[in-house]
Amino acid sequence: MTPSAPLDRRTFLRATGAAAVAASLAGCSQMTTSGDDDTVLSPPENHDRIENADLPHPIYGEAIPEATVPAPLHDRSVTTTEFTGDRHVMLTFIYTSCTTVCPGLTAALRRVQADARERGYADEMAFLTTTFDPEYDTAEVLEEYGEKHGVDYDAGNWYFLRPETPEDARAVVEETFGVAFERGGDSSGMHGGDMNGTNSSDDGGMDGGEHGDHARHFVHTSLILLVNKDGVVERAYTGGSPPGNDILEDARAVVEGW
Repeated sequence: MTPSAPLDRRTFLRATGAAAVAASLAGCSQMTTSGDDDTVLSPPENHDRIENADLPHPIYGEAIPEATVPAPLHDRSVTTTEFTGDRHVMLTFIYTSCTTVCPGLTAALRRVQADARERGYADEMAFLTTTFDPEYDTAEVLEEYGEKHGVDYDAGNWYFLRPETPEDARAVVEETFGVAFERGGDSSGMHGGDMNGTNSSDDGGMDGGEHGDHARHFVHTSLILLVNKDGVVERAYTGGSPPGNDILEDARAVVEGW
């Protein structure tokens, strides 16, 4: 991984603003299985506008970016493209101290994991959850967090990824996957209010949850990717956890339509 330069305000605002655009445009789900040769799902509503929005994260029809990140609970590293040809993949990006948006992102993947186990497609899926707070999110913290949120480790398809340093986290989470984040309490002035003038409830916007005996605050955008076995993005969900059963139905459709 290539360490990133420090996040400047313009980069952050571009990422958060673009993600907010995506939140308003991409929070839809179509269940038909009439996608092109690379996808099962049809393009999301307003896909043409999304394509022109210069979003920082991968969108429908694009190849998943490649990054190799330690998976401390598996004593190895995981490359985000290593499941291509073998499994569909769901990815998201969190920090465990979060008490607002990140638990919802984790729960969304967890619902699909449980459904996969119940319906017999657990071997068709892999779940990658990457922390952008490696200073606090040790292997032990991640394992405890997973247990608290009901992750089924026995299924053997859930990987917590932990970049080795904050710089590596920046390179993977923000520069590679387009999920902007900023530690609160600094001089950026970007915590404690809406991001780029957008609704903070929309894109994982504001998060300053206190947790246990410490307080860690990050402002961040949110992203869940549903990627098919060819390594192509079927859905990019922004604006927090997808509503209703959208993500569950999309995952089923991709598995059944493959």
